[in-house]
Formats: sequence, C-alpha cells, structure tokens
Amino acid sequence: MVITTAETLPKKEILEVKGIVRGSTVRARNFGRDIFAGLKNLVGGEISEYTKLQAHSREEALKRMIDDATKLGADAVINVRFSTSTIMQGASEILAYGTAVKVEDK
Repeated sequence: MVITTAETLPKKEILEVKGIVRGSTVRARNFGRDIFAGLKNLVGGEISEYTKLQAHSREEALKRMIDDATKLGADAVINVRFSTSTIMQGASEILAYGTAVKVEDK
C-alpha cells in the first residue's frame, strides 16, 4: 500500500477513487508519566514520554486507515493528513485520513 501526502503518484495513473478512508485512536495520559512530565516542565526540555505516546498513536491511526483502504480494495492512499483533537482533559484523538485509490503503472 502506497501512502502519500501528495495528490498524485509519480509514474502511476489513478484508475478509480475508492473513497475517503480514516483511522483513529483515542489515548489518555498516564499518571506516572504526568508526574515525570510535571517535573520536566519545571526544568524544560522535551517530555519524551509524551513524544513516544504521540508517535505510537499516530502509527496506530495510520495502520487503521490502511486497514480501511485495504477493505475497499485500494492500492494507495493519497492526500493523507493527520488531525488531533482533545476529547477530555488528559485524552486526545489522533485521526489519519486520506483518499483511497486504485492505481496502475503508466
């Protein structure tokens, strides 16, 4: 499965648009991480626990989007974007979305 933020794929022709595909996950912070993050906030610098949590969340949302595209019979997903939103204090959603397409070599 080819995944891109571009509108087209080099040396490929889009034969069919399968539709919008999406994948999301909602993650909550962890009490232990929050204590460390609070301390880190006092001295400054990257809060690596949250960086890892966000990276894992993005990968999970991306995987779910790819699964959605596979179910539609797509070869690629173009115009891929990520979005985040706060669900409640301490929990946020990561959404990956794009357009599933069927392609062939030119």
